[in-house]
Amino acid sequence: MKIGELSRVTGVSVRLLRYYEEQGLLTAHRTAGGQRAYAADAPEVVRRIRVLLGAGLPTRVIRPILECACGGAAEVEPCLGDLLRDQLDGIDARIAELLAARAALTGLLAETEREAAAAALPV
Repeated sequence: MKIGELSRVTGVSVRLLRYYEEQGLLTAHRTAGGQRAYAADAPEVVRRIRVLLGAGLPTRVIRPILECACGGAAEVEPCLGDLLRDQLDGIDARIAELLAARAALTGLLAETEREAAAAALPV
C-alpha cells in the first residue's frame, strides 16, 4: 500500500506517517520507483500508534511497545507492565504538580480579589 492510500485508510496525514517512519514506529519499503510501500498490516500499526499516543506515551516509549504488541491495540506483552507503570507514575506525578500549582494560583487569585474588594469599600 502506498503512503497516500495509508493516509486515506487511517485518516493520518502523509506528513505524520513520514514522522512515524522517522521515529522507527512504522516501516516502509521502497519500490523500484522510490515510492514508499507499506505492508498490509500498516493500518493496524498506525491505529495502535494513535492509541498509544492518545494514552500520553512518547514515541521513544512506543517503539518497544510496538515490538511486543500482540492482538488488539491495548494488548501488550506482560513484560511491558513495568514500562507502562513507570509512564503512569510519571503522569500521576505531573497531575499532582498541576493540582498543587492550581491550588497556589487559586489562593493568589482569592487574595487579590479580597484586596481589590477591600480597596473598593467606602471609608
